[in-house]
Amino acid sequence: MMADDSMQNMTQNGDFSHDIIGAAVEVQRVLGTGLPEEVYAAALAIELAEREIGFMRNVPVTASYKGRALGDVCRADFVVEQTVVVQVRAVDALDDLHRAQAQAAVRLSGHRLGLLINFNVFPVVKGVHRIGAKS
Repeated sequence: MMADDSMQNMTQNGDFSHDIIGAAVEVQRVLGTGLPEEVYAAALAIELAEREIGFMRNVPVTASYKGRALGDVCRADFVVEQTVVVQVRAVDALDDLHRAQAQAAVRLSGHRLGLLINFNVFPVVKGVHRIGAKS
């Protein structure tokens, strides 16, 4: 996908969720289920790059408490097109802790949208959860 097409898709959908989920579907189509999270993250990076979707990996997320810096408190697996935080998991089932950690990464990163993707669910689209930033 060309950068102009990517921006057009973002304008039509309001975010890059559709593109990210499409990339995740392709990763699972090729690799299947049952692999470690790191493998899916590496493959997702390749797939996003092939689709010419901009991203950063393992992005440190900082926080402060009462005006004092706490430093890096977590990492976003991906920040896609500087708008969407993506957290990759490969577990039997997502629990409240997975969701809370993804929510914290989205909120503290300053972004408004996140995707929590569980590659161990088939099809992977059933393992995608949209996470909004809550205060």
